Amino acid sequence: MNRSSYVGRFAPTPSGYLHFGSLVAALASYLDARAANGVWLMRMEDLDPPREVAGAQTAILQTLEAYGFEWDGDCVRQSERHDAYAQVLERWFSQGLAYTCTCSRKQLQAYDGVYPGLCRNLGHAPSDGAIRLRVPELEYRFTDRVQGEYRQHLGREAGDFVIRRRDGFYAYQLAVVIDDAWQGINNIVRGADLLDSTPRQLYLQELLGIAQPRYLHVPLITQPDGHKLGKSYRSPPLPADQATPLLLRALRALGQPTDEQLLYGTPQEVLRWAVQHWDAGQIPRLSVIAESGID
Repeated sequence: MNRSSYVGRFAPTPSGYLHFGSLVAALASYLDARAANGVWLMRMEDLDPPREVAGAQTAILQTLEAYGFEWDGDCVRQSERHDAYAQVLERWFSQGLAYTCTCSRKQLQAYDGVYPGLCRNLGHAPSDGAIRLRVPELEYRFTDRVQGEYRQHLGREAGDFVIRRRDGFYAYQLAVVIDDAWQGINNIVRGADLLDSTPRQLYLQELLGIAQPRYLHVPLITQPDGHKLGKSYRSPPLPADQATPLLLRALRALGQPTDEQLLYGTPQEVLRWAVQHWDAGQIPRLSVIAESGID
């Protein structure tokens, strides 16, 4: 691939600071792009102001810089992209592809996360509730570069899903597809916790006439008790003074080779070495237990 043919991105959510699981996803995304001599973009997925931690956006970018990451261009913020989402939502609503749902969480508890279409034909006004997208009774499938073939029947396994919440904030599924297309993203590297979101995104791409990108879902980093490392569970922020050893741990979690001499190098030196030795075919499919000291 030449530099113009690969466009990747890292898109953190500022609901907390970067933790080791975030580092693994960022590292995989960065190395895959740079090894292909590609573009690597930064996007802040700040769609949910009530859950955003004050100062997290700045801290995330500063942490990435301390760990040696360099991105192309300016960081894009989804909070500045609401007009683009609104235009698509209004078009789909007028075409009957989207509708308003007034169901409460309590009403939907019995349906095991699959929306049963209770409001599909009731004609509620857009301001009365959440906006859902009608899904077809079709199976969507794709081949992930690490996880292999993945398939999901949207009607039976997902149901009509929310694209704008009741509180007026736009949903991740809608924003991520619109912004990936706008930025020209054609390679998506992210955590395997988003694997089951991908079929919904394939459907959104179909509606928008967008070419399907390549996908690579890296394994989740878990605690020994099986819990995923995350902002809400025993996952402290990445310390800036541990950048080199934590980058090496992240490389091992991704199945990549390391060199003991790198332990004495700078984060930039580790990343340069890792780009030269990157092999996505060595990434494990299954979740990886965090090494001692990461939690």
